[in-house]
Amino acid sequence: MSPDADVDAAQESDSSNDAGAANDAGPPRRDAEPFDAAPLPVVCASPACATSLTTTSVNGSTQDGFCALLRDGTVACWGGNRSGELGRGAAAGVDPSGTPERVVGLTDIVAIDHTCALDKDGAMWCWGYGPFLNRESPRYERRANSTEVTPLKLPIPPATKMALGPFAACAVVAEGVLCWGANYYGQLSATAPVYSEAPLEPSLVALPPGAPIRDLFIGNASFVVREDGTTVSWGDNPPLGRVSPVTPDHVPEPMDLSNISYIDVAGANACAVAGGIPYCWGVVTGKRPGMSQPANKSLDRALPEPVVVPEPVLRIATTAAVENHVTVSAPRWCACGASGAVYCWGNNVYGQVGDGTKDYAFEAVKVPLPGPAAQVKTTVDTTCALLTSGDVYCWGADTYGQLGAGTLKQGRRTPQKVLLP
Repeated sequence: MSPDADVDAAQESDSSNDAGAANDAGPPRRDAEPFDAAPLPVVCASPACATSLTTTSVNGSTQDGFCALLRDGTVACWGGNRSGELGRGAAAGVDPSGTPERVVGLTDIVAIDHTCALDKDGAMWCWGYGPFLNRESPRYERRANSTEVTPLKLPIPPATKMALGPFAACAVVAEGVLCWGANYYGQLSATAPVYSEAPLEPSLVALPPGAPIRDLFIGNASFVVREDGTTVSWGDNPPLGRVSPVTPDHVPEPMDLSNISYIDVAGANACAVAGGIPYCWGVVTGKRPGMSQPANKSLDRALPEPVVVPEPVLRIATTAAVENHVTVSAPRWCACGASGAVYCWGNNVYGQVGDGTKDYAFEAVKVPLPGPAAQVKTTVDTTCALLTSGDVYCWGADTYGQLGAGTLKQGRRTPQKVLLP
């Protein structure tokens, strides 16, 4: 057992802690200046090389994992596998795995988001648990989500972008943004019941006119980022990120934050990069066991607030506040700076901040990585970074093999290299 393995035995509640450096940063800059926020390029230094990274969970789960898009157009996943998130087929069962292996049947993949992938022809493939339009599922009439242990090709037109949420999914097609799934957070319909898991067929979202779409992101709310940095949002509040008299708000309306280049959303939490400045908002505390209200609702933020990070930011990641019958896991945040440095702050019960301690990080701390990073991704208990060399490093809990080092329950408080195939 490694000297850091005790991080997987921790049972603590951090819900009394706040969002760290965000509170003292002053008012948001709504007119953030233009900034080249493209991620640093990945130049493969070895045959085992990743070009993109994502998490397997869309809403925060302690049985989470990661997937990497490899240089050969295949996808490798590791970690929890309770609902087939590793995409290894029925014979693999539901056991977790700390060894990254390729998702069966996927080739020529160009983009990934959680457990969905786009191939070079624009076809969308999904596996695990989600709104995958499996009309042959015996529960489809009552529940949009299905469990798929191997990739399922979704019956939608060719797409250029896609995003997967907990109850809904969207894709950018020739006609616009197409969304489907369940209207749980009001992201699909003004007339269908909210908080319902009943399926709704794909339909175009009535977006206000604007510049071409750069990207889209889904959690408890949906976000469309345009090429000019303007962003519209709709869905639950938080993480809607704008003032609204209703929640859920099913009407896409602009956010009051300009020059947005990237968004990450996990449950009721979200962060954005605007002009190189990171902003975050959402539910910080979760709920304490036995309480009907959040432990300290004053710490929650409905609107974007800037976060203090030592340098301009290119990418940012957040987690949801997750509770169970024993503990509340407070959120954590990480960011990639323009230099390639990775900074993390927030919950650190399992060493997921990466500074070698288990102390809650009230300020952004630099993670000791062996090289610059292009992406960083966070789950409740684990963090992974994709370096510009194509290597992936992970730290934090390893209960379900999230570190990708071929182990289970061998957590690390500092980065460890993933054994990519």
